[in-house]
Amino acid sequence: MKTEAPLYAGVELGGTKCVVLLATGPNGIVGHVQIPTSDAPDHTLRAIERALDQLQREHGRAQSLGIASFGPLCLEADSEKYGFITSTAKPGWRDTDVAARLGRSTGLPFRCETDVTGAALAEGLWGAAKGLKDFAYVTVGTGVGVGIIQNGAPLAGFIHPEFGHSLVRRVPGDSWAGSCPFHGDCVEGLASGSALQARYGRPASELAVDSPLWDLAASALAAMLHNLILACGPRKILMGGGVMMAQPQLFDLVRKHLQLSLNGYVEDRAFASGFRDFITAPQLGALAGPLGAIAVAQRVTTLWS
Repeated sequence: MKTEAPLYAGVELGGTKCVVLLATGPNGIVGHVQIPTSDAPDHTLRAIERALDQLQREHGRAQSLGIASFGPLCLEADSEKYGFITSTAKPGWRDTDVAARLGRSTGLPFRCETDVTGAALAEGLWGAAKGLKDFAYVTVGTGVGVGIIQNGAPLAGFIHPEFGHSLVRRVPGDSWAGSCPFHGDCVEGLASGSALQARYGRPASELAVDSPLWDLAASALAAMLHNLILACGPRKILMGGGVMMAQPQLFDLVRKHLQLSLNGYVEDRAFASGFRDFITAPQLGALAGPLGAIAVAQRVTTLWS
């Protein structure tokens, strides 16, 4: 079935799975394909290429392609490595050309952002941050990522924000080394699902709701948000990802630690409710990531403007 509305193609490339969408927007998803992310990039990318080709043959040609990928990524528009995954810990994926390869294979104009920036853009267009120009999206899953929107556009310099690898003040008496292969006890090395599994010895999903490890993770996340607020001043912080969605008690734990950490230094109307209106779940839920790639596709013409 073909649609008259403009179609956009999107690829959300995650550490465990990839989602390929063809859509006009959140209420117009006409095609959806999920593909496992293997340790062989060529195998995964060929499967994505086949899915993009199949969806367009069935529903019509897309206007542009958006890629929202795990990183780190090269996002400098004038670099010959634009859209490459760079120093990732994901086995086999270091220095992989993602964006230009998919652009060549589809023949579509394309743009690339991190998966978490894509989710932020989607929430700004259609979700919990609609109407805001300054906000942040935090994902807590296998890793910890942060997408920052300032004045309506993604924040990036020579690299995109990597707040998940921030080094933060530790809870007194906690000397665990952390699990990040690059930094040890950065936020990702302390609070991600993979960090909790490394520390606990079993998947984080098997941790009891009242385990003290959740409080330790919340402390690290709140310390990261403390720095994020003082550096960027977001109007709202959305927290998603597999760990946050599966452990809703984390929201109140993070709010509690953040309130103690900021200690009244900055004030905002949203803080009056104990940060309940300031730190919230994403409205798009599990679709925030895939729709993020569609949001990126809609921004293709702004890349070099």
